[in-house]
Amino acid sequence: MGAERLPMRRILEVLRLKYEGGLSHRAIARACGVAVGTVSEYVHRVARAGLTWPLPAELDEAALEARLFSAAPVPVRDRAAPDCVRIHQELKRAGVTLQLLWEEYREVYPDGYAYSQFCEIYRRWARKLRPSMRQQHRVGEKTFVDFSGKRPHIVDPKTGEEIAVELFVAVLGASSYTYAEATQTQQLPEWISAHTRMLEYFGGSTALWVPDQLKSAITRPCRYEPGVNRSYQDLAAHYGAVVVPARPGKARDKAKVESGVLLVQRWIVARLRNRTFFDLVELNVAIRELVERLNDRLMQKLGRSRRELWNVLDRPALKPLPASRYELAQWKGCRVNIDYHVDVERRVYSVPYQLAQQEVEVRYTASLVEIYYRGRRVASHARRYDHQPSTLPEHMPSSHRAHAEWTPSRLIHWAEKSGPATGRVVAGILSRRPHPEQGYRACLGLMRLGRQYGTARLDAACERAEHLRSFSYRTVKNILASSQDRLPFEEQTEGDETTATHDNIRGADYYAATQENRC
Repeated sequence: MGAERLPMRRILEVLRLKYEGGLSHRAIARACGVAVGTVSEYVHRVARAGLTWPLPAELDEAALEARLFSAAPVPVRDRAAPDCVRIHQELKRAGVTLQLLWEEYREVYPDGYAYSQFCEIYRRWARKLRPSMRQQHRVGEKTFVDFSGKRPHIVDPKTGEEIAVELFVAVLGASSYTYAEATQTQQLPEWISAHTRMLEYFGGSTALWVPDQLKSAITRPCRYEPGVNRSYQDLAAHYGAVVVPARPGKARDKAKVESGVLLVQRWIVARLRNRTFFDLVELNVAIRELVERLNDRLMQKLGRSRRELWNVLDRPALKPLPASRYELAQWKGCRVNIDYHVDVERRVYSVPYQLAQQEVEVRYTASLVEIYYRGRRVASHARRYDHQPSTLPEHMPSSHRAHAEWTPSRLIHWAEKSGPATGRVVAGILSRRPHPEQGYRACLGLMRLGRQYGTARLDAACERAEHLRSFSYRTVKNILASSQDRLPFEEQTEGDETTATHDNIRGADYYAATQENRC
């Protein structure tokens, strides 16, 4: 139609002025602010539709519009109609276009519709679908993940308290194949483990994961360059995927999972509202049963189930799962202490001593701790759960390493090489300390005296120190410094003790005489 298309309200006003007011077309045009030709066109359409004024009471605006603007009848031709459902699904495959599908259609139906009509028929059909279903998702391309706002709950069997839990939902882009499970929280460990079970349920991974910008997935929310959690990146890399977060506040970026969450809330949460569960395992068994039923249910618009579409579209295009399941790895940045150790979950692990007081990154799993400096791994330790430090000898400076290599048995063995008396003194030093390591420095000091004075003199000095019952480094050092180790011992036998006589000693006779005088 060449005339201006008016809202139905204004069309009715044109008809009222024509048939009730009896005005000319020019007067009606001036009153309604339209062209004269437009008035004539609408009067002509009313006549062609066989309508009279006043219009029938049952004829509403929608019905009137249909009568006035119905397309002219097209001569019926015996042509095969395009299969719009199949076209819609085929367009999700990589590289498939309407041009290619039309060419395949014409190979089967040489007298079928021309390309422009073929496209118009499909687009008219596609406009009837919901906006979220009009998005073109390539097979094996995207997985949409999110947590549901409406949460199921479990009951504490001891107190009867209802405990709300989280509902994780994932939807494949091309087939709408859905996965759901309940988790205790939205924290990183539950987020990671839910993804692992999701991928096992799907039988593989898509190329892209599209999460919302929640804390477990995103460390720095941003519209343009969001910071993805390192552990989440590790998980995606393990399964050959890339994380592409949805923009904040842009529900269309993840419309597939938004509709999936809404469906899960109605299909699962609502159906379980009157049932009681006492733990997550029991709840997830019930959720899995309903998820299976949901995926087997026919979709109204497409007439096929999600499982059918998954088998045809997504399943062949998914990346296969790796041989080993992902093990949760967490990352933290920390500064190396002056003793060349880093603290991870209140346990300490060594790094090369040259990195003391440097900033490093630590990646740790349940069984392994790895330390990275500027992207290069510099240390690896088995995860410790006791309170002993994990120190590798190669990380220590030579002086520390030498000290760390000494043990009580090794020190005594070395001392005995210098002489038996040296061995006994070293054993005495170690045994007289609350902890043997407190005597290590004294024993190493004796080793230095042996290099300075020779092993023979050291053993002689140790024999004299043993005779004096003084098991210490200082005693041995003083003996050697004063050359007392060269002097012979004064042999004394039991009972052969004599007392020197001089004028200052009174003696027994003096005390006997004093006693007699008192009497």
